[in-house]
Amino acid sequence: MTDNCQIVAGPDASLAELRAARVRQLAAADAERRRIERALHDGVQQDLIAVAVRLQLARQLADSDVPGALTLLDEIREDVRAALERVQALADAIYPSLLGAQGLPDALRGAASALGVPTRLEAEALGRLPDEIEAAAYFCCRAALENVAAHAGACARATIRLWVDADALRAEVADDGEGFDPLAHPPRSGLTSARDRVEALGGALAITSEPGHGTCVAAIVPLYGPRSER
Repeated sequence: MTDNCQIVAGPDASLAELRAARVRQLAAADAERRRIERALHDGVQQDLIAVAVRLQLARQLADSDVPGALTLLDEIREDVRAALERVQALADAIYPSLLGAQGLPDALRGAASALGVPTRLEAEALGRLPDEIEAAAYFCCRAALENVAAHAGACARATIRLWVDADALRAEVADDGEGFDPLAHPPRSGLTSARDRVEALGGALAITSEPGHGTCVAAIVPLYGPRSER
């Protein structure tokens, strides 16, 4: 798998100042995403829970056409539950709670499960890394998994490999799906955004694919600066 994934070199060292500016911008964007996640969890989600409680009370108070009222209220309760699930999914898309709480491997297992992609994850002894490094790797791998779910075929399986080598985090997502011609089909928006995240940190992302032979998305993200405190 690794031999088919060629990673090009990162930006030249002379771009250090531009790189630092892009890192700051990326950190600010991630902070805003986390703020939105908290607002969704502590605000909108709590409002929906309160609505569900009130609907349960209304169910108990129904005094006309009881069978019809109960049926309708049950349906509304299910709608509220589904809305809660959608809100949580939105929050996870902005910044997954598992990534902050438990780290990259667990967050990617959750993403693969949510997307319905059978996935093997190899990440032995991978400890916690700076937030921006974990976020870049997560959204890169998630974008690759989304492509597997949407385009690789119903029976496609994926393998995620994460490891630290020579002061860099390396991430690969390889699938055994249908593959494509990269020259005829440029990267979709999800992978383009993932590339921007990786390059903002001085790294690089490469996509290797061939019709009938699956696809490999490979990224390398340098590890530098102080580790974040948790």
